[in-house]
Amino acid sequence: MKRTGLVLIVILSLISCSNNDKKAANKLVGTWDMVYAEMIENDSLKIKDLTNTRFIKIINHSHFSFFNQENNSPKSYYSGAGTYTLNGNSYMETLNFAAVSAIKNHTFPFTIAFKGDTLIQSGIEEVKQAGIKRKIIEKYIRIN
Repeated sequence: MKRTGLVLIVILSLISCSNNDKKAANKLVGTWDMVYAEMIENDSLKIKDLTNTRFIKIINHSHFSFFNQENNSPKSYYSGAGTYTLNGNSYMETLNFAAVSAIKNHTFPFTIAFKGDTLIQSGIEEVKQAGIKRKIIEKYIRIN
């Protein structure tokens, strides 16, 4: 009888962990509007100016996409898309579609957190072939 109770506790614990990952994934799914972004590169801090541009990220259960463009102008448009994995708060994007070949198919590891309707994504973006090595922090507000 004690063994049955122990097995039941282990099964419930595993289900709980699985449900926590699903809850995090479900919280991640949606359309997000960037409200803040900073990059630290070579001991220099750069805050993304979002006053005249819009950066949107769309995430479903297996893929993500993002696009950025100046408001009321075709200038400075860029986008990308790919797949992601989520394990707890460890979020890894693989950029399968990009205009820059050095970053195409590269995997970027991030940590995510949620505060209300805000998604906070942070991590180190490093692509030696593209000369990229920077720490980023991005904040998004859910728009749907």
